[in-house]
Amino acid sequence: MRLTRSLLPTLAIVATTSLTVINPSFGNNLRPLLNNPEPAPVSDGPIEIFVPPPENNTSGSCSALITPVIDNIISPYQKHWGVLVEKLDDGTVLYSHNADRHFIPASNNKIFTTAAALQLKTPQSKIGSKSLQSWVNVTNVRSNNYYADTLLRHIGGQQAAQSALGKLGVPPNAFRQVDGSGLSRRNVATPRSLVTILRAMYYTPNRDVFYSSLPVAGVTGTLRNRMKGTPAQGTVSAKTGTLRGVRALSGYMKHPHFGMVVFSILVNNPNVSGSSMISSIDKIVLQLSSTRPCD
Repeated sequence: MRLTRSLLPTLAIVATTSLTVINPSFGNNLRPLLNNPEPAPVSDGPIEIFVPPPENNTSGSCSALITPVIDNIISPYQKHWGVLVEKLDDGTVLYSHNADRHFIPASNNKIFTTAAALQLKTPQSKIGSKSLQSWVNVTNVRSNNYYADTLLRHIGGQQAAQSALGKLGVPPNAFRQVDGSGLSRRNVATPRSLVTILRAMYYTPNRDVFYSSLPVAGVTGTLRNRMKGTPAQGTVSAKTGTLRGVRALSGYMKHPHFGMVVFSILVNNPNVSGSSMISSIDKIVLQLSSTRPCD
C-alpha cells in the first residue's frame, strides 16, 4: 500500500494519539526529564523521509502456528517478555507479545541514540577526528558505551533525540532515554518503539550506514559467537542488550520466504540466568528464520 506525502501528517497524529493510550501514566514519568532540556543540536533539523506505514495484517503469516511455539519458549515467565516481529514491507505481524509494555532495553537504547544521530547529522560530520559514521559503527557493533553517551551529548541530549525520533514515528510516551548507552536502568522502551525505529531507518537516506553498524549473527561484533552454523548466521543483523536481569535483541532478519523481517525481543527477568535468557532469545530467532508461509 502506497500513501502520498500529504497523508503523512494526519497518520502521524493518529498514530501518536492511538499509542498514547498504551500507558497514560507513563507520560508523567517523562516530565522531570523534559523539564531539564539539553542544549539544542547544531543541525539543519531532522531529515524528512517517506516511510510506508505498516498495514498490520496477519494474513498468510502463519501467526497461528508460530504463536504457540514461541509462547512455549518464553513460558513460564511470559510476563517478563516483550516481543514484536513484523514483515518490513507490509507490517504483517508474525508474532506479538507485550508489544506495548515498557521494558529496560539495556544496550538496545543505542538504537535510539544512533538513529537520532543519523537524523540530525550527516554521516560525514565530525566528532573530533572521526566521522559520525565511524562513531555510529563503533557504538553498535562493539556496543561501546562511551561512544554512545558522547553521541547523545553531541546531538543535543535527550530532548533533541526525542524530537528526531518523533519525526520517525515514535511517540514520546513509548520510551524514556536518560543516557545514550543504555547503562541506566531508568531507560525504558516498548518493543513496538524499537520496531518503529528499525522500520523507519530502513527508508532513510542513511539506511546503509545504520544497517551496517548492527552486529551480524555468527559473524561480527557482539553477535559473532551466537547462532553460528544456523540459518540465522549472516542473515540476522541486530543490536544486543545486556544488564543484570536484562537481555535484548532487536534488528533485521533476511527471511527466505517473507523478505526482510524486523523484530524486537526484550526480556527483564532477574530470576533466571543471563545465559538462559540468551538461549531463549536465540531459539525465538531460529524459530522465526525457519517459518514458512501458509499454504
